[in-house]
Parts: sequence; C-alpha cells; structure tokens
Amino acid sequence: MKNWQKSVLWLTVIGSVVFVGSCTVGGSEAGVYRKGKVKMSVSKEVFGKTAEGEEVDVYRLVNANGVQARIMTYGGVLLSLEVPDNKGRLGDVVLGHDRLEKYLAGDPYFGAIVGRYGNRIGKGKFTLDGVAYQLATNNGENHLHGGLKGFDKVVWGARAVREADAVGVRLNYMSVDGEEGYPGNLSCVVTYRLTNEDELKIDYEATTDKATPVNLTHHSYFNLAGQGWGEILNHELMLMADKFTPVDKGLIPTGELRSVKGTPMDFTRPTKIGSRITAEDEQLKFGGGYDHNFVLNSGGRKLALAARVYEALSGRVMEVYTTEPGIQFYSGNFLDGTDVGKGGKVYNYRNGFCLETQHFPDSPNKAEFPSAIVRPGKKLESETIYKFYVKCK
Repeated sequence: MKNWQKSVLWLTVIGSVVFVGSCTVGGSEAGVYRKGKVKMSVSKEVFGKTAEGEEVDVYRLVNANGVQARIMTYGGVLLSLEVPDNKGRLGDVVLGHDRLEKYLAGDPYFGAIVGRYGNRIGKGKFTLDGVAYQLATNNGENHLHGGLKGFDKVVWGARAVREADAVGVRLNYMSVDGEEGYPGNLSCVVTYRLTNEDELKIDYEATTDKATPVNLTHHSYFNLAGQGWGEILNHELMLMADKFTPVDKGLIPTGELRSVKGTPMDFTRPTKIGSRITAEDEQLKFGGGYDHNFVLNSGGRKLALAARVYEALSGRVMEVYTTEPGIQFYSGNFLDGTDVGKGGKVYNYRNGFCLETQHFPDSPNKAEFPSAIVRPGKKLESETIYKFYVKCK
C-alpha cells in the first residue's frame, strides 16, 4: 500500500468512527453530531408553488448521526447540507436560498441537478448520426447547462427512499423530444441517498428512444467553513488528475489533454485554492480563475476518489468519488455579492467552489473525448459520492 493510500485509510477511519485529539463527540442537543444516536428519517413538506401553480416539495433526510440534507423537487436542488466540524457542531456547507422565489427568479445553479448536458457545448451546435442540431445559446455564443430551461428549472417527480443504512429521495423527469433542441425522449432518474457513513450519494440513470448527448451533474457551491463564511481561497484541494482540458476565450475545450505539471492547474498534492489563482496564466485569465475540466486518472472506468478538500478552521474534509471521467473545478469567479443567501448571508466573490463530476465539456463536438452519447437500448448509469469527515489536530 502506498503512503497516500495509508493516509486516506487513516483519515477515513477517524472520520467514520470517532472524533479524537482536539475534536469532541457531540452532545444530545439538536445541531450537534451524535454518532449512531439519532433515528434515521425522511420527511416531506411543501416549499411553495411555481408561477404555473406546480407544487414544490422539500425532502429532509436525517441519518443516524444527525447529519441532514434537504432536497427540493424544483431543479433537484440540494437546499442545505449540515455536517459536523471539529467541535461536533453541525453546520450548513452549501450555498443557496431560504425561499423558492429566489430560485424561480434565477440564480447561479445553486445545488441544482444540471442537464440535459452539463457544462458547455460550443456555439450550441453538434452533429449526431449525420443530423445537425442547434441548441439555445445562453452563455455568449455557447450552450450552457441544458439551455434556457434546463433540468435545474423544472419540477421533478419524487418519492422517499428508506434503506437499512441510508435515507433518500428518488427524483424522476421526462425530457421530451425537442426540448431545448435536444433529440429524443429522455427518461431521467436521480437518487439522493444520505448514508450513515456521512456520505451524500447521487445516482444518475437515463434512457432514451433516440440517440442524444447526456451529461448529468450536480452543481452545489461548497464552503466547508460554512455557507456565507467568506472566501474559499484557504481551502486545500487535491485532484486525482494529471491532466486537464485547456479552453479558449469562450471556455470551450480546444481538444487537447494537457499535463498539469508545472502549471497553476497542478492539484496533485494538497494545495490552497488561492495560492496560484492570480498567477499570470492564460488559462486563469480565460476563466477569471479556475473554471476548468480535469481529466481524472481513473478514466471513469470505476468508482474512484476524484478530489479531496480540507478546511483547517472547521476541520471539515470532503472527498468526492465518481464513475465519471472528468470533474469541473470552479472557484466561484462570478459570485459578486448580488445573491443574498440563507440567513441573509451575502455571497461575494469566491465565497463558494464547485466540483462537478462529468463528461468533458463540448464532448459532442470532440470525437477524441469520451463519448457522452446515449442510445436506445443503452442505459446511462453514473454515481457520485460526496463524503464528509473531520480531520483532527
């Protein structure tokens, strides 16, 4: 076993078994981590209605430790995620809003399920099986996150999930042929599960009656110090990626797979997000910071560790596992203080980061990239896990 693998194993054991060192096990009151002492539950409440009168519900998931997640049927949004810090206190680590109206008015995809195609497609165009398709261009001349009304802006069907070691919610949505310009009737199922190992698991499934590009992902903005607690530049990030896909000025990949070695894109060792973000680098200038797809060493061939993030003040660690071949690291470059979030917290520049597991951007136009085309008779199946634990001093 390699040294880094031993380190991962040691940290995981600490996180999943007990708080040690300067960490303390929580007490019995609400808002405190209580390992194995809470009754698991999933409950539903009405959150509001859309302008069309569709009812929007919120499912609250609570695991055996008191960790909580709230998922909304509008956009499949993860509204909140409360995980422990190094004092055993639960805190919300995802950005978002308290009221449905804020989501309906438009926001930067806080916590949403993104589709039919997450990330960008150059000029909103692609050709599939000899047929040219034109999608909406909602990001300059390019198509972004499914278009004008992507999966983040629809009401999903839902039902509760109860299992021996997890609670969750199973969401479903039928994207009809021609929606946002995409071919085929696409049946989608996304299942969130909150496990007793303090993991938020997201499983994606999709089937179609006509060949179509599909790239489903989750778009939470994380701040492990707590939502609304300021910049994320001191978070330490490690990515299991020796290469990334460089982009042009429109943030469309050039098709190259470039080594991260010797560049500000090198997160193969734990590195503070802000340590090189202002470097004189063409790629950072194009993105206004980090807004790039990283090529995972696992190649998407199996569920594997893709990223690890550590925030020293809270002691929180988040690991990301996925079956996808890529992960988009976004450093909150377009947050500008206009979004007032939960509890009246203002989300300023770089107050959150995203780690979106995915197929590569513009894959329908890049034959050299892993294919994102789903065909009739072939089910898309993908899994991503966000695992949380505490690193004690």
